[in-house]
Order: sequence, then structure tokens, then C-alpha cells
Amino acid sequence: MAQAESLLEGYKDLFNKRAFAHLATLMPDGSPQVTPVWVDFDGVHVIVNTARGRQKDRNLQHDARVAIEIQDPDNPYRYVQIRGRVVEMTEEGADANIDQLAFKYTGSPTYQFRQPGERRVMVKIRPEKVSGMG
Repeated sequence: MAQAESLLEGYKDLFNKRAFAHLATLMPDGSPQVTPVWVDFDGVHVIVNTARGRQKDRNLQHDARVAIEIQDPDNPYRYVQIRGRVVEMTEEGADANIDQLAFKYTGSPTYQFRQPGERRVMVKIRPEKVSGMG
């Protein structure tokens, strides 16, 4: 399997922009569910962050297969689609990760939408197939 960095060659800049991603997961009945998410890339994994108990959290615990689409905010005809699998879901470092994403996307040093008792989870996705336009 090709390395994630080489698979994403030509699209890595999208992870440095305030480009929203759309994460597709599978419901228990096999139907798709799509959610807009903030996204990052650590050089190996595509990273998203969610809260325990949300639909995407429940779906990912049931089926690790995902698809992610990221559209370039500077050119709506340019996008990348990533298909892969979740290789780790961890609460360790998830609070710091959501704060980093909040800074990237909103300019706030902390995630301002946190709910009382919310437990964040960082989701690491291994890209397996990448395609795109532009």
C-alpha cells in the first residue's frame, strides 16, 4: 500500500486551509451518513474529532470504513476524495486536538461549542484510495 503522503500528493495544501471536509460513515443498516467536519493530516493519518455518543462515533465503532471529501475553499472545482479505514479512536489528546482545530477554523484558542460532560475523541483514518480534481 502506498504511503499516505504520496497518495495525497497535490492535495496536502487543503489540510492547511479552512477547508471543511464531509465525512461519510455507514449506519448499522448499511446506509450512508454524511457530516461536515474539521480535518487535519499528521503525515500518515487524516484526523477528525468528534464527541462520544454522536452518530458518527457510533457508526465508526460499528464499521471503520469511511470516505472523506475536502473541497478547496479557494476553487470549488478542486477537491480530493479519500477512502480509508479508521485505525484508532482515542480520547487521549482529543481535547488538545479539538482546540487546535478550533484555532485553525475559527481563530479561537479553545473549542467554544463544548457541551457539559462531553468526551472528545480523535479519529485517525488511514487513506487507502485517493482521487480528486484540480
